[in-house]
Amino acid sequence: MGPYRYELARRGDAPLLATLSRRLIEAGLRPSWDAARITWHVRDPDSVVLVARTELEVAGFAIMRYGLERAHLNLLAVEPRHRRRGVGRQLVGWLEESARTAGTFTIGLELRAGNEAAQAFYRALGYLECGHVQGYYQGVEAALRFTRDLRVVPSAPPPLPFAGPQRC
Repeated sequence: MGPYRYELARRGDAPLLATLSRRLIEAGLRPSWDAARITWHVRDPDSVVLVARTELEVAGFAIMRYGLERAHLNLLAVEPRHRRRGVGRQLVGWLEESARTAGTFTIGLELRAGNEAAQAFYRALGYLECGHVQGYYQGVEAALRFTRDLRVVPSAPPPLPFAGPQRC
């Protein structure tokens, strides 16, 4: 299954990445990440579309948009057969290092409120829940907002019970 190469996406990758998004991220929703939208991010100088490849296939990808003070992780998907092999961690780590290099130290993201695996993944990386948005996904599903200050070294999760969301 490995080894994995992490490289910037090419415009020609956009249709495949859109298909992966529909299947792995947007299941049950109207697709909003089509090839044209992904191509826009591939070409946008303030965005990075990163792909994890094996010799035979795309194992995962991530899209992050960078601003002056904050970056936003728009999408992260890893093929199920490549999960728990460090692919998602490597994708996020690469994007976080790019943010640090650019002087951007805060990263935000949203994820489906019911996606407990994603919540655990981001918490393990040092992301903190900072909000809940009812109906965020096309009025169908709520989102949880997470954020991470890259200047803070991740530590153990806060003790239970959770004292409330962090500031977004």
